[in-house]
Amino acid sequence: MELQSETLLDIFRRTGAYLKGHFRLTSGLHSAEYLQCALVLQHPEHAEACGRALAAKLGVKPDVVVSPAMGGLIIGHEVARAYGVRHIFTERDAERKMTLRRGFTVARGEKAVVIEDVITTGISSREVVELLLAAGAEVVGAGSLIDRSGGKADLGVPRVALATLEVVAYPPDACPLCAAGEPVVKPGSRPV
Repeated sequence: MELQSETLLDIFRRTGAYLKGHFRLTSGLHSAEYLQCALVLQHPEHAEACGRALAAKLGVKPDVVVSPAMGGLIIGHEVARAYGVRHIFTERDAERKMTLRRGFTVARGEKAVVIEDVITTGISSREVVELLLAAGAEVVGAGSLIDRSGGKADLGVPRVALATLEVVAYPPDACPLCAAGEPVVKPGSRPV
């Protein structure tokens, strides 16, 4: 199934997942737009279609799909299902370092793809790539539903997205929404 960028963004709008307001992103930056992928992925038919489309767009055949928790879990699982391979995920430890827990491991030479829901700066996905490389895996690509960086985020591996947007994000001390006194909301899965 081919999922077009406009179609994906229409799904975001129809499910109430494309939000407008004043948001603090996981990166710490502020933005007037927020894409809450969980509101799309709560619908199995959308999650499956997105997973198949992302696997097809990546054009590689991995042995394992790895996602940073929390946002990458559902879409990573659906991409793994499309490939017919296992899905594992990383979490941050007490020092905020990305790690494999719960008995998850990767074998030396195992081909991996990193899947995330939204990329803004790419920090979380880049940390997963570095963790996998340090464990001896071969990271053959990365993907996300949405790329908020306008294609600028560099993970050090080939990367694709189902939709690429150039969404303006501001450092908190230069945010015009803060200057206008608009209250900021943190809608994501983890506190900044």
